[in-house]
This record gives sequence, structure tokens and C-alpha cells, in this order.
Amino acid sequence: MTSPRERLNSILQTLPEGVRLVAVSKYHPIEMIQDAYDGGQRIFGESHVQELVQKYEALPKDIEWHFIGHLQTNKVKYIAPFIDLIHAVDSEHLLKEIDKQAKKCGRVIPVLMQVHVAKEETKFGFLPDELLAYMQSGAWRQYENVSINGLMCMATNTDDEAQIAREFEQARELFEAIQNVLTETSGTDKAIAQWETRSWGMSDDYPIAIRHGSNMVRIGSLIFGERVYG
Repeated sequence: MTSPRERLNSILQTLPEGVRLVAVSKYHPIEMIQDAYDGGQRIFGESHVQELVQKYEALPKDIEWHFIGHLQTNKVKYIAPFIDLIHAVDSEHLLKEIDKQAKKCGRVIPVLMQVHVAKEETKFGFLPDELLAYMQSGAWRQYENVSINGLMCMATNTDDEAQIAREFEQARELFEAIQNVLTETSGTDKAIAQWETRSWGMSDDYPIAIRHGSNMVRIGSLIFGERVYG
């Protein structure tokens, strides 16, 4: 049986230059994360706050921790001191709380706005038109302790690759539309330089995601195997 480090290296060989890999380590033990770390991986993704805090405390401090799941506002304070990127901001209420907790820590926390493109009601996120209108409004500019760095989405859980491709393409078009808004309204604003991350694609669909604009993929089971639920 191959190790996480070996599987990780195999995946890295398939990624084009400029595409970053988030190794999704949720539900997997520290030993497996350490093995991937020893193989050179530095970005890991978690989706449960308590588990993330425990791993942060136990593992090397040069790891870049990403929170990739649905984040409850009352849990933000626990990860605000150290989190490197929050992938799934699905409401202004959450954005406001991240800003509040980041300010307490004297930090600016990078975040991605989650857009709902999947044909599944269980997925979170802004609808594309809703998010475009919000970014056009400029209301997000009041939150000085967050940096909105791009978009995150998940495709429908389906074997229909054409549908998955359409959903990822919709996310890419929205990313570019918001980029145009920022260019038109911001001049040399730092928001333009920060608007760069397109986080879509997981173990089952990341090659499709890359073809449709993704520059950050979130891969777990292909690296660590099936999850161990505790």
C-alpha cells in the first residue's frame, strides 16, 4: 500500500504550474498528515474547528491551514489567531464575524466567497447574481480585517461530467465578472491584486475544474484514502 507522501507526489505531477494543492486532511490522523508534510506538502484543509485546533497545536508551525467547510460564526474565534485561508464565506454575517475576530487578533484574514452553482439544495453559498450584486455594492469594503481573495465552489455530486464542467465554467465567468467590477471601481486598489484564487475541484473532479479555471484544488481521499470517522 502506498503512503500519503507517495500518492501526493503522484497527484502533484498531474497539476499544471500555478495550481495549488490543498491536502484535505479532515478525519485523518496526525501521523498521515506528518507523512505528507515530510514529503513537502505545506497546505492542509480541515472542516471541523476542534479537530483543526488540535492538529494546529500538534503539527509543525509552518503549515498553512485552510478551513474548507461550513463555518459557524460562534466558532470563528477559535481559529482566527492562526488560520491562513477560510474557503467558504457564505454570508455577510459570517464575513462580519471573521472581520471582528481578526481585528481582536491584530490580523487580516484571507477569505474566499462561496458561490452556489451546484444543483443541490444542501450546498451552501451565495447565488451567482447575489454575489455579483454584493461585490458591486462595495459593502464588503467596511471589513478592514478580511481580505477577499477569490471564489470557492463545489460542483454537483454527479457522474455527468458535462454538468460539472458547466458549473465550474459558471464559477469562472463569475470570477471574471467580479474582477471586472473591481477593476472598474477600484483603480489601483489592493483588492485587485488580492482577487486571484479560484478554489474548485476535489478528488473526483479536479481535472475538469482545472480545465475550467481552477487554480486551487482540494484533494483528500486520493492522498489519504477513505476517511476515518471518529
